Amino acid sequence: MRRGALLAGVILAVTALAPPASAADGEVTFTNGGVTLHGTVVAPPGGTKLPGLVMVHGSGAHSRDDYREQAEAFARQGIATLIYDKRTEGYSQFERSYSTLADDALAAVEVLRKRSDVDPARVGIWGLSEGGWVAPLAASRSSDVAFVVTLGANGVEPSRQQAWAVENQLRRLGMDGSIVGTASTMLRQLVGGGVFPEAHYDPVPVLKSLRQPVLGIWGAKDILTPPGEAVEIFRESLARHTLRVFPDAQHQLRRTTDGFDKLPGYAPGYLELVGSWVHNTPSVSTADAPPAQDRPSTAVAPLAWYESTWLQLAVLAFLLVAFAWYPLFRRGPAARPARWLTATGLLAVLGFLVIDVVLQLTMGKGAGPVVAGRPLPWLALQLLSLGAVAATIGTALAWRRDRGIRLGLPLAGGVVFVPWAVYWGLLGV
Repeated sequence: MRRGALLAGVILAVTALAPPASAADGEVTFTNGGVTLHGTVVAPPGGTKLPGLVMVHGSGAHSRDDYREQAEAFARQGIATLIYDKRTEGYSQFERSYSTLADDALAAVEVLRKRSDVDPARVGIWGLSEGGWVAPLAASRSSDVAFVVTLGANGVEPSRQQAWAVENQLRRLGMDGSIVGTASTMLRQLVGGGVFPEAHYDPVPVLKSLRQPVLGIWGAKDILTPPGEAVEIFRESLARHTLRVFPDAQHQLRRTTDGFDKLPGYAPGYLELVGSWVHNTPSVSTADAPPAQDRPSTAVAPLAWYESTWLQLAVLAFLLVAFAWYPLFRRGPAARPARWLTATGLLAVLGFLVIDVVLQLTMGKGAGPVVAGRPLPWLALQLLSLGAVAATIGTALAWRRDRGIRLGLPLAGGVVFVPWAVYWGLLGV
């Protein structure tokens, strides 16, 4: 008898730990704007009148499998969860629409509400990071959304959040001074040039319009979302809210030591909090104290006239042409400073373009070893820029003796190079 009871206990324990089987019709498709999206419903078998949850992705390319672990954890708590592959059409680094993503989520809600094992009055939307902008927007458009859950959501506009996050990453790598300012200028150019999608999306009006209950969750060590500001903005904007902060969690509510590393497992209590809140949504609003931030986020300033993207591109093209005249220079003492100018100037401009791409794509991780707060390639560019300034002075003296286009064009390039290099931090400290 004791042996049978022990065996039964083992079977029950193994069953509890095993991922739940999906319902027979777990694979689903739905359409929005002519795009067909594919997903999976993860639900406890044999359930009835289950609450439902649609999981909305963070930024970037994501498949349903990126959220399957959490969906299975929610299903073990009696929640039917729909995960789906994020759209690729109309979504890229330089193109996206939160409105379209919100309508994708609403199409998924409609699929979940029609399931026989789901209570259509209790279907909500969960959104991570970028999904923290999208999920409230979707809920504001439809009373079919019963509630909203957000992780690492922002209360500020995307460009402001990105500027804060980029500086966090650069400072964590030991960078300081001109390189940090240059990264900020690069971001301002992307925003001003119209290639940063949804840069000025303001989440506050949407939050203020919501009447559904919202569970907002943040990691206190989030380095991508300004968490202290987000908690304050959500608390001030939402009519009905439960706001929770996990002290040793990062952006995705994974365990962390400093916000940058990602330890195995989620913050203890996070998954259970979502499950209990969905089943029993509080009627009274409560909020944890906002976590401390090393520094506040700041709005991305608009470009001045001399910073306009087209003017910057024109200056860049002029510098490349002016410094590419080296093969036309005659040999001799009079041309030597100009040859130095074309070499140092051209290398500085081309090297800057490479650093620009590296900073944007890797958030500084691929910029090389850091010395005195500067990556070594950046220090090399600064030395080249100082050499170009010295060569400009020498070329000016040579041009006084031998005036002509051979010296005049690179000299003009050197004169333009100086303010351009100051603006981009190549002559900064």
